[in-house]
Amino acid sequence: MTKPLVIQTEDLDTEPASWLAERCELVRCGQDGPEFGSLLARASGLVVRTYTQVTAEMLASAPNLRVVARAGVGVDNIDLESCWARGIVVLSTPGANTRAVVEYVFAAIFDALRPRVYLHEALDQSRWNATRKSLEAPRQLADCTLGIWGMGRIGSQVARAAAALDMRVVYHDLCEIDEALRFGAEPLGRDEMLARADIVTVHIDGRKTNYRVVDASAFARMKPDVVFINSSRGVVVDPVACAEFCVDHPEATAILDVHDPEPVAETSPLLEIANVHLSPHIAGGTRAAKLDMSWVVRDVWRVLSGEAPEHPVLPSSP
Repeated sequence: MTKPLVIQTEDLDTEPASWLAERCELVRCGQDGPEFGSLLARASGLVVRTYTQVTAEMLASAPNLRVVARAGVGVDNIDLESCWARGIVVLSTPGANTRAVVEYVFAAIFDALRPRVYLHEALDQSRWNATRKSLEAPRQLADCTLGIWGMGRIGSQVARAAAALDMRVVYHDLCEIDEALRFGAEPLGRDEMLARADIVTVHIDGRKTNYRVVDASAFARMKPDVVFINSSRGVVVDPVACAEFCVDHPEATAILDVHDPEPVAETSPLLEIANVHLSPHIAGGTRAAKLDMSWVVRDVWRVLSGEAPEHPVLPSSP
């Protein structure tokens, strides 16, 4: 019996990839690969991560495609309507990188609020005293208000961690959030949340209505010494507005892990600004998170075997 062909366009953890390869004809080929078109014409499944764009044009060249799997959470790079119109099942791995992103957010907060150096040489008393004085933190978390923009799966867990650190937490979300999922966080309108927060962390998706939603008007509401963190989607932040705000407010800090485009372009207005810190999309980059995301292959095999998947992306999904 012929094994179904599944194309893997980006990295997967070795163990899940090997597991799927035992059951399918698994071929690693990037979207720009010379053989991609011929493989797509006979593929039953497609496993992607962040950078493969699954468009209506691509799907038109895949008459046998039954499943598209995103080894990750966001599906902004997949034309969902076109998939559903063709009866193609879309999969994702909700929750797979939640802990990793929450850890990144707090690592970023600690980097911003707790200056530190590590000693590799002996210091005399004068330098010892001067170093200790220079590294005195002006704020501690229990004295800060954390503002969470987007109180979904990740935002709610950020709130939970912040509550454990005795932070005051406020949030803004378009949906009504069950009190049990707020972990004590107070719902506010966008402008009041931004005005009250010492630290703002963004956790919204990349839907069209969120494009550049963190704009100049949003930055104008923030405190002049705000710590601003985005680990959600690069498209949601206006980079010019962010750059101008940080230049005008040298006491502020912006920590951005996601960008539009990626990699960061040489023309980005955010480069070479002392209080802007860019990281290369690593918030979800832990060994455990990558493994959990890669196990989307189990659902791929369920679909190809005629079974119901555990984590389909449905038309009613946000």
